[in-house]
Amino acid sequence: MPKVVGVRFQPVTKIYFFDPNSVTDLQIEDRVIVETSRGTEMGVVSQPPHEVPPNEIKGKLKKVIRRATPVDLVDAVSYQSQEEEALEKCEGLVKELGLPMKVIQAEYSFDGSRLLFSFIAEQRVDFRDLVKELTRTFKTRVEMKQVGARDETKILDGYGRCGRRLCCSSWLTEFHSVSIKMAKNQSLPLAPSEISGLCGRLLCCLAYENDLYVDMKKIMPKVGSQVTIEAGVVATVRGLNIISETVLLEVEGRDSYLELSVSDINKETPGEQKQNGRGSKSSKKNN
Repeated sequence: MPKVVGVRFQPVTKIYFFDPNSVTDLQIEDRVIVETSRGTEMGVVSQPPHEVPPNEIKGKLKKVIRRATPVDLVDAVSYQSQEEEALEKCEGLVKELGLPMKVIQAEYSFDGSRLLFSFIAEQRVDFRDLVKELTRTFKTRVEMKQVGARDETKILDGYGRCGRRLCCSSWLTEFHSVSIKMAKNQSLPLAPSEISGLCGRLLCCLAYENDLYVDMKKIMPKVGSQVTIEAGVVATVRGLNIISETVLLEVEGRDSYLELSVSDINKETPGEQKQNGRGSKSSKKNN
């Protein structure tokens, strides 16, 4: 099996596999210089050298060139300190040129050979004149990258309705598909303000418990159906609590609802029980 080392270029982002090449004794948190499709970059070792099945590798593995030197680290910090000023200058040029875009981040490569600007826009933007001005101003190769609403929120960071730091900024390395069906599975209000995050898209956390809700609903009765409980008493299901695995029941003649564990009820109605041969003793005797 091929041997790889996992490298990450920004905190809380995807890990990419590289060929360790002749660089030995790589440990987590080591800085390395690697060859990428965008050129030479500096990354952080997130997974030490290990073997992986061939089907986990997509395309040809690029190599680790060398360990980062103290000079590389000093240069990286120096260029990083210039990113805020670069962002401000780019925002000014965008305003001058009247471009319908919002620049949200400037990012230098570790050696200053490339300056990447991330932006959002609702439509296609012709930024060729902008790139020319930026190249003339910063005397380096300039690239523009359009990102989506989720990427913008991940970059800008913030706190969710739960009161905690956003998942995408604190630990979620990749965005997963989230659908309105997941909200329906969890019986959540479908108002956009209730199930949308700061990015304006569906909350990522809708996917975290979705599989549990889907599996539990397969073994729990449907709301509105009738079930049999204590001593053959029939009750109507009025609500489900998937997390506690309990069912809220309405029993005719009682003033309040009854909450029971799903294991303490029979999902079949009395009519179904007769058809399945599980009726009362007297019905069995008549048969």
